[in-house]
Amino acid sequence: MKKILMMIALMAMPFAMQAQTKFHDVELCEAQGAVKKITQDIMGRQQVTTFTQDGKMQREGMSGAVYDDNGYLQSAKVIIRDQETAVTYKWKDGKVVSQSMNMMGNDVDATYTYNDKGAVASQSMNFGGQPMEMKYTDYKYDAKGNWISRKTNMMGQEMELTRTIEYYE
Repeated sequence: MKKILMMIALMAMPFAMQAQTKFHDVELCEAQGAVKKITQDIMGRQQVTTFTQDGKMQREGMSGAVYDDNGYLQSAKVIIRDQETAVTYKWKDGKVVSQSMNMMGNDVDATYTYNDKGAVASQSMNFGGQPMEMKYTDYKYDAKGNWISRKTNMMGQEMELTRTIEYYE
């Protein structure tokens, strides 16, 4: 009887391990820890991103998410300006180093550098052959070490980006 129980337990282990897979979508959103929800204003529209307790992102307009065996998002379809767009991600050392998409008929490639706290320091984009760089400065962080405010300069106009983060207790 003990052997049978042991065999059942061994057979069930891969399924239990699979159920405990950790997704890295919180890191994709430049955050860490037990994040439940991030709310931020993006160009006048409020974007709410929620996360399951194992870190999987849920966002309106996102579908077809493909993950690697380690739980890193490799690609997804997102709605941008009422158009479905495929986005691919490249990761290195637990951070997204680049993403690519085709938006409104133009290939858009973005690369990222990070500051010592793990937040994006700059984003370089190539929008259909037109290079653009955005640097992020004046970060403010919450008690958990995630940024809640930062500044950037886009096309000569300074902008402050803010977000609120809710955590699982």
